Amino acid sequence: MQITECVTASGHKNVRATHRTTLEITKEKELSVRGNCIVAVSADKGFSDLKPEFRDFLCRENARLTMLIDAGGVVDVVKAFGSPKLILSHPTDMVVRKSGYVCGKTLAINADKAAYDLSRALVRRLQSPEQRVKITLIVEV
Repeated sequence: MQITECVTASGHKNVRATHRTTLEITKEKELSVRGNCIVAVSADKGFSDLKPEFRDFLCRENARLTMLIDAGGVVDVVKAFGSPKLILSHPTDMVVRKSGYVCGKTLAINADKAAYDLSRALVRRLQSPEQRVKITLIVEV
C-alpha cells in the first residue's frame, strides 16, 4: 500500500545544498547562506498540512519514503524510512536525515542522500528564486 503527498516550493539564490547528513524543505520564504541543508523554500505544506493517512503510514515500523525533487524537469530521488518514533510537529521545516536522529523537524531517517548528494544540475535549478519545485513524497508500507 502507498500514499502520496505533493509539496510545491520555490528555489532561492542562497541554496547551497552542501550539508552532508540532512536535506530540508521549509515554508519560510528567506534563506541565509548558513542554511546549507535547505533545498527549497516557500513550501505550500508543512507537517500539519499533510493528510492524516500519510502521517499514519509514515509513522509505521516498515514505512519507506521515496522523495522526488523536480525543478523544471531536472529530477533527483531520495530514499529514506519512516519510523514510529517520528513526531512530525515542526510548523515550517521538514528534514530528511541520513542518520536515525528524530526531532520535531524530522520527516524521514536513514536516507540514502543528503543535500550534498543531490545532482548539481538540480542544485543549479534550485538556486533560482523563480524556479518552482515539485516535491513528491510517496510512502509505502
